[in-house]
Amino acid sequence: MRITIGRLAEMTGVPASAIRYWERHGLLPAPERESGQRRYPPEAAERITVLRTCQQAGLSLAEIKEFQQERQRRDAMIRAKLTEIRHLMVDLDHAQQLLTHALRCGEKDIVVCPKFREQMAQWREADPAP
Repeated sequence: MRITIGRLAEMTGVPASAIRYWERHGLLPAPERESGQRRYPPEAAERITVLRTCQQAGLSLAEIKEFQQERQRRDAMIRAKLTEIRHLMVDLDHAQQLLTHALRCGEKDIVVCPKFREQMAQWREADPAP
């Protein structure tokens, strides 16, 4: 049983405009048409759920497209994304440390706080990249 784009949008919580956009960019296969209307197989809802999950995980549309490619291309994209995420996690950890220290710091200007400056120096030593 094929479903309309409106029903698919309702089932997945994704606007019909996003579904059409993903089709145009090759992220969703082109559906069959009945009397000019798009008709989707039920498994299209699963694919849309995967696309939304990938977006929520921080993948760009180009990365999502790579995610759907053959194993070697997909694995290369995934490795690059994992490296990016690891770097982001380090940055977020630093931000958390900074903000936690700032809440407890008695210095009027956190930038002159010796403990804060020491922590920043340790971060730079651990990651000499700018």
